[in-house]
Amino acid sequence: MNIDDLSWQAWHHGGVYPRMVRTLLDLGQVELLARAAREREDWNCAQAAARELCAAGECDRALALVGPFTEIGWRPAEWLTAEIMIHRGEGDEALARVRPDPAELRDGHVCAPYSELLAKVGRVEEAVDVLTPHLGKYWLRSLLVEITEGQGRDDLVLDVLTREEERLERIESAGCERCGEICGTGPMDRWDVLLLISRVLERTGRTDEAVEVLRAARASGRRHPGNFPKEYAELLARQGLIDELGALAAEDHRSALDVYAKALEDAERADEAETVLRDGIEAHDHPKDRAALMCLLVRQGRVDEAVEIGRPTYEYYDCWNFLQWALELLVEDGRPDRALELLDERTDEYVREHPDHVRSLRLWLLGEAGRYKEGIAEATALNEREPGMWDPALARLLERDGRLEEALALLRSSTHYLVHHDLPDMLIRHGRPAEALDAIPTIAESRAAAERREREREREAAERREPDDPWATTDGFSVEPRSSQSATVELR
Repeated sequence: MNIDDLSWQAWHHGGVYPRMVRTLLDLGQVELLARAAREREDWNCAQAAARELCAAGECDRALALVGPFTEIGWRPAEWLTAEIMIHRGEGDEALARVRPDPAELRDGHVCAPYSELLAKVGRVEEAVDVLTPHLGKYWLRSLLVEITEGQGRDDLVLDVLTREEERLERIESAGCERCGEICGTGPMDRWDVLLLISRVLERTGRTDEAVEVLRAARASGRRHPGNFPKEYAELLARQGLIDELGALAAEDHRSALDVYAKALEDAERADEAETVLRDGIEAHDHPKDRAALMCLLVRQGRVDEAVEIGRPTYEYYDCWNFLQWALELLVEDGRPDRALELLDERTDEYVREHPDHVRSLRLWLLGEAGRYKEGIAEATALNEREPGMWDPALARLLERDGRLEEALALLRSSTHYLVHHDLPDMLIRHGRPAEALDAIPTIAESRAAAERREREREREAAERREPDDPWATTDGFSVEPRSSQSATVELR
């Protein structure tokens, strides 16, 4: 066990990845995770198992599990140790173990977990004091609001946030003496603070004030971040101010129209909501409005209409393409053959531009339709042309056809980059969690494999690079060729 490997795991989700940890927890496999923490020295397993053991009252076992990680100086283990100690009533001792020194208090990444521990033992004022110097960072402002919820000190939080908003207002108003721009703070920081102030006011029951804060901010006419109108719209919806929300949607349909329609639906005015969205699509044809209308229709059981509403997006080249969503809707409605027909309706141009995506969807739909033999034949043919590329899809079809051991053997021998997820997932589906865990490479193995892939990519990139090309990329950046004149200037 070493900190370098643990840091690599934290950044790259190596070893037992978080989704598998959650799956094993859901299956009640705490002991299996604890064993993996000891034998594989896997931090993801250790912290998950320790938290579960602590919640079950087995704090000594939880501490023993985390102990080896704490001994080598792994900071997340030190924070978790303190959390477990707090759980068993040793708050003062826990805080003494992890109390930052003056230098560390200047680091927001240290102050964040320390403030959470302070809040857990009810020392809210100290937690606020620890975070206050770091309110220039948006994520620590949000943390301040989160850890103080339900602690009975919202007045203190509002006071701190109000002072921060006033400070940012002074900076915005004054500007920089040299350039006239806003320096020392992000141009949207003040808006973020206003949203947090409104959030705290709302949770204290001062809803009129919460709305007025955002209403006045919007009326100021200042440039605001993209999320502000949507946050304002959602606040109006929560407070039942539907008429005001409708006026906002008329002015800013991209941010508020879908929120307005959902508020109408929730108020049992679904026909009005549908009309609003259809009118919005006719006027602006923004995919966001189509998505909102599709959701509304699906909630009413009108799947075919939802699929038709999404049709204009099915050959888009960006994230607003709703083709896969429509296919999933049809599959969930028990009509995979209709989904296959919809996929087959794609133009030749779209299929040429997205060959792998279309083939993957087709193989998935053949499986959903129970046409396993046909899917296996197609996946096998694709694998012959592109060895290994279609192993996961072929394995899933073999599994659904009742040929589980063939599917597992294929995945075990595969070099596809998804195999380290697909193989454990398949074993989990068939009640073999211990085998699933054993199929996942250790942190050291994952890291070594990732480094090999990176070296291979660099080698391939170097081979593709023209040796006499002065604009060839090096380490991801283009290097501008230096003229002989500039070189001469440097020598002088």
